[in-house]
Amino acid sequence: MTIEDMLKQLDELFDKSYAFLGAEGAASNHVDSEVLAIRIEAAILRLTTEGSVYHERLKKGSDKGNGLRLLHNINVLLALREDLRAGWIDTVVELVHADTYSDFLQMADGLLSKGYKDAAAVITGTALEVHVRALCIKNNVTTAVAGRPKKADTMNADLKKACVYDGLQQKEVTTWMALRNSAAHGDYGDYDHAQVRRFLDGVEAFMKKFPA
Repeated sequence: MTIEDMLKQLDELFDKSYAFLGAEGAASNHVDSEVLAIRIEAAILRLTTEGSVYHERLKKGSDKGNGLRLLHNINVLLALREDLRAGWIDTVVELVHADTYSDFLQMADGLLSKGYKDAAAVITGTALEVHVRALCIKNNVTTAVAGRPKKADTMNADLKKACVYDGLQQKEVTTWMALRNSAAHGDYGDYDHAQVRRFLDGVEAFMKKFPA
């Protein structure tokens, strides 16, 4: 799917939502409001990657009702649409089709070199989580509980328990995950460019030391 295809889908959903919100009686039409909210959510989940800032933002609106969920999802849609138009999310499209972890880190490095520390932090964090999950699979550590995927910090602790790496490495991974979470939740002031640089370099070294 091209960027143009993605934009076309998002534009269509935005136009439908705008028309709905401007229609008489829209405020009381909870069924159509919910349908549109779900369609927007499905599109964003389909067009972006697990752990992206767009996924995290959608989660914050999942429990809203009475049209607020639709408004929340429209805001996320608009952010994604503008980032696509600005060229930011070329990396997400590539990320979906990436075959190796180095692709993730190369993307992050390219973004960081252009000053996009927040996008670089999110993508580096995604690479880290994917690698931690792959390490679990390689070392016969379960990656799900009761059919639900484990969180990255739980898998990190489990890898330490399985002696895949020691407590110091676990703490370092925990620190990296905290930075990634700050980026994914929009807390961009919690870290700076230099910290993202160390994060990226550290994850790259971690992958080489503990290949999956």
